[in-house]
Amino acid sequence: MSEEGQAGQGGGCLFCKIASGEIPGKKVYEDANVFAFLDINPRNPGHTLVIPKKHATTIMDMGEKDVGKLFESVRYVAEAVQKGTKAEGLSIVQSNGKAAGQVVTHVHVHIIPRYLSEGPVSLEGVLGVKKMPEETIDQIASTITQNLGAAQSPQKGKDEFDF
Repeated sequence: MSEEGQAGQGGGCLFCKIASGEIPGKKVYEDANVFAFLDINPRNPGHTLVIPKKHATTIMDMGEKDVGKLFESVRYVAEAVQKGTKAEGLSIVQSNGKAAGQVVTHVHVHIIPRYLSEGPVSLEGVLGVKKMPEETIDQIASTITQNLGAAQSPQKGKDEFDF
């Protein structure tokens, strides 16, 4: 789906219009926070998109609780997609920005049913592996770590996961 030239903010957004019912979509799930529907250009039958109802361009534009609600719903819908399509696996993909392949400027998560007969496609197969010297890797890790202070911490005061 191409959204070239659209405002990408609320009323002009393709996915906002689908979630509101202004444009038809094959809804598979909806709650107070998210809307899930079949992709009109599916990679496999059952390819589903899960979007937040509240417009955000990228995941970094969303609040921590909203991201949590989105991914709780992704997990819920993913289980139904896998069972409903009898998929042997799932690819769950979320891209941010044009360079990452985001076409529609509304946060969305792809749930794509996958089968062994297709031959698994790994992230490395798509992007290729980029070998780097150890000092370059250390510098990248340091730069990312330094920038964590500017990002919102999801685990302030929390030392372990709940699973």
